[in-house]
Amino acid sequence: MEIANLPISPSQRAKLLSAGYTTLTSLSAVSPFQLARDLNIALQEASDILKVMPEFTRSESLHGGNAILKGAQTAWDMLSEEQMQKHITTGCENLDTILGGGIHCKEVTEVGGVPGIGKTQLGIQLAVNVQIPVEYGGLHGKAVYIDTEGSFMVERAHQIAEGCIMDMLDKFRHHQKVILACQEQMQPNSFLANIFYFRICSYTEQIAVINYLGKFLAEQKDVKIIIIDSVTFHFRQDFDDLARRTRVLSGMSLELMKLAKTYNLAVVLLNQVTTKFTEGSFQLTLALGDSWSHACTNRVILYWNGNDRHAYIDKSPSLRSASAPFSVTSKGIRNATSQCKRVRMM
Repeated sequence: MEIANLPISPSQRAKLLSAGYTTLTSLSAVSPFQLARDLNIALQEASDILKVMPEFTRSESLHGGNAILKGAQTAWDMLSEEQMQKHITTGCENLDTILGGGIHCKEVTEVGGVPGIGKTQLGIQLAVNVQIPVEYGGLHGKAVYIDTEGSFMVERAHQIAEGCIMDMLDKFRHHQKVILACQEQMQPNSFLANIFYFRICSYTEQIAVINYLGKFLAEQKDVKIIIIDSVTFHFRQDFDDLARRTRVLSGMSLELMKLAKTYNLAVVLLNQVTTKFTEGSFQLTLALGDSWSHACTNRVILYWNGNDRHAYIDKSPSLRSASAPFSVTSKGIRNATSQCKRVRMM
């Protein structure tokens, strides 16, 4: 059960969400003193908030006590559903291969790497590719793009959409019926119209948007991917209390996992790298380290090998560790080319 349903004032609810208390479970073991400190409120007010919980929980149990049983599924149903599931192509066949067909729906995939390696390019590419019509083998979905760094470029999105359309028309050039049926959809402006963009300037805004997404997705039923670029940017800068940061991130990751499952969509978290001192030397590692490592289903590391870009499956319960080369071209993410140079596209 979510904090959003708790019968308290909007300002109290906002303070709870900002402090990382997104579910009733996260409040269950908290003392009034700790809650007052975390929310910067009076001790009496914190006690009043905690007193509301038992009564509310009992009420919810009476009205929906069997809700958990309604979600039961057999393992066979789960396997059948997984086998029927389409994936979102990255635009690079080799990368799709090691990903088991592309980016998976109902899963959270983290993509990390150094600046300039192509994380944002991949994010924009996925926001475009998720819209490929079903007739062309796509999902015909929409995208939510949450930009925390200001790195999203609409001109680049338009360019990548043009490249996607060119590739699809070339691939299906002998299927005139398919081309005619999708003629209206296969326009760059149509692709841009189906990317819902949120510009985030603080971690509190980021938490608020993610908690709002459930309502947004219920209204926009065709959204098939959520991209956050980058997920850790504000959390690296605005937090002195590491325990609180861990709690906030944990609540956020649980909410994203729930959205992925509930709405049958993919969540892609783009992440930065930082340096970590281990065994007498500094090494590159993904931001937030071990405290964030459980927030995703799959983890993909993008890295340079000389002048060539590579992607490596670092963590996955279903994919084996493997790497594949890719290129960032004027059309977007594509198969590796020998002419690839170590430069940024736009």
